[in-house]
Amino acid sequence: MSLTTTKAANAGLHGVVAASLLRYGLILALIVVFAIFSAITPTFLTLTNLQSVLVNNFPLLAIISIAMTFAVASGGIDLSVGTAMDFASFAFVSLVLAGQPVAIAALAGLAAGALVGAFNALLISVIGVSPFLATLGTLFIGRSVQQLLTNGGNPVYLPPNGVPEVFRFLGHGTLAGFPVPLAIAIIIAVATAVMFVHTRFGRITLSIGIQPSVVRYSGIAAPAYIAATFVLVGLIAAVGGLILTATVTVYIPSSGNAFLLNAIGATFIGTTLSPLGRPNVGGTILGVLLLSIVANGLLLTDLNFYWQQVGTGTLIFAVLALSFINRKAGSGA
Repeated sequence: MSLTTTKAANAGLHGVVAASLLRYGLILALIVVFAIFSAITPTFLTLTNLQSVLVNNFPLLAIISIAMTFAVASGGIDLSVGTAMDFASFAFVSLVLAGQPVAIAALAGLAAGALVGAFNALLISVIGVSPFLATLGTLFIGRSVQQLLTNGGNPVYLPPNGVPEVFRFLGHGTLAGFPVPLAIAIIIAVATAVMFVHTRFGRITLSIGIQPSVVRYSGIAAPAYIAATFVLVGLIAAVGGLILTATVTVYIPSSGNAFLLNAIGATFIGTTLSPLGRPNVGGTILGVLLLSIVANGLLLTDLNFYWQQVGTGTLIFAVLALSFINRKAGSGA
């Protein structure tokens, strides 16, 4: 073998290794972060702590991130997922305090979240407002409405003995030792993944996000699918709102917005798992797991809260930067 051939082979091997590292940067980041926290925090690998990550950090963020994945898959974004959570929580708590059965209150909560999605759908699909501006407006309106309904943002507590055990089970129960919130998150994730791959609605939603002009010229009513997508986003977020309420037994105005930025981060981190940078449920779930582990690990290191935010933001930037470099190299740019 000549020297030129050997150099070419080595260059090719190095290229394959580099491409693999970039292609699977998310998985590599998970391994590295897990190893770092295992080394620097002795309590990180304990069973109690790992259960805390999966039970306390993971389920709600996973549900909201899956809702966000739907919105991004359709070519948009939903900045009002937290508002849908909050409205679902407020509707439930208000009706329980008014003496309504828990089933009616829960259905009202789901309807409230879907209503937020329907309002976004009206703005986007009928009026023609961009998803970013429409959902940003809904975020601001929703936050103001909550302030007005609660005399400036006062929490609304459920009475200690006023919440049926069946509803508490939603936030704290287990099925054969498996936490109910985690089970719900997994069910929603699996259902969404199946919908994207095996249903007409899911495939068209993805197509709208990838090639909207092709979908439009094919005669498909894209606005109707986008509208349905945002209603579904609101409904999924409402499930998260009910689980949050069942966990803490209190409605706190605008508390859902605490999940917004991490949901966006997890969704876009998840796109790095796709060679074409498309939203996908598997990637989103890994993104949620990565952010949950980082949040837990930084908490165990006793870092200042603001430094924790710096660490999370830096990690998101690093993973997305690796993906960008990978796609740029792949396109030959």
